[in-house]
Amino acid sequence: MIGAEFETVLAGARNGDEVAFARLWRDLNPPLLRYLSLGGDTADEVAAETWLTVVRGLDTFTGDETGWRAWVFTTARRRAVDAARRRGREARFGRQHAEWVATVRDCADDVVDALTTQEAVALVRRLPPLQAEVVLLRVVAGLPVSEVADVLGRTPGAVRVAAHRGLRALADLVAPAGVTLAEAAALRE
Repeated sequence: MIGAEFETVLAGARNGDEVAFARLWRDLNPPLLRYLSLGGDTADEVAAETWLTVVRGLDTFTGDETGWRAWVFTTARRRAVDAARRRGREARFGRQHAEWVATVRDCADDVVDALTTQEAVALVRRLPPLQAEVVLLRVVAGLPVSEVADVLGRTPGAVRVAAHRGLRALADLVAPAGVTLAEAAALRE
């Protein structure tokens, strides 16, 4: 997160300062790509569409840094849904495209340091789609429960339950891999 300088950086980006916009992009693009990996191989494409939409709407955004992050992730989710619908329509017309997979590919760095990225990806893919998405938005994107609820169109209570269940499921999955439940429980904090 950018922190106290966020308002200044955002104002610079709005005024065409490429360095300021690059700072916004560098801060948010890595977790955005991890989130968009829900769609498999289309993450880069959807991220590009997301940033194009963000640039076009930059002057309309109002809010703090948490609101900014939620706005960008909401935009990304909409672009990902659009891409999935496009792929669905194209598949009906006989074209071969990757199926939209409603699972999370990567929250490895934030799940368990003892696991490789590939192992973490395999674990998160085993979660139900809602739990995987909530864990990714909470842990990787760093969004608060209220913002995740807005992004997903769910209640804050449903988000908390999904996060708890998802993290508990991950804890149960990593325990046999040699990671203690105490280490996994630290992820919940």
